[in-house]
Amino acid sequence: QIQFTESGGGLVQPGESLRLSCVASGSISSIGAVGWYRQAPGDYLELVATVFSGGTTSYEDFVKGRFTISKDNVKNTVDLQMENLEPQDTAVYYCDSWPRRNYWGQGTQVTVSS
Repeated sequence: QIQFTESGGGLVQPGESLRLSCVASGSISSIGAVGWYRQAPGDYLELVATVFSGGTTSYEDFVKGRFTISKDNVKNTVDLQMENLEPQDTAVYYCDSWPRRNYWGQGTQVTVSS
């Protein structure tokens, strides 16, 4: 069973940037599409961005133009570069396959606050 380990979160001010990374315990090439998801307190888990097996990417409207997802099939990592962060981006961020198969780890907390 593959599992992701997420890292890179922290406390930043609005407008600042963060780079999240997740590493898989196995080959991400075997997973297919991988997504970054997030869950804010009291909210449902939501998809943020997806990178497909061929390298194409997809973003939810609320992060388009601000976030960039990328992957490294050799290192088995999937990164999420987040620019111009907003308080509404505050959440715990997770990696999982898309569709989800519960490969996610403990997540990484992102807090955007002045």
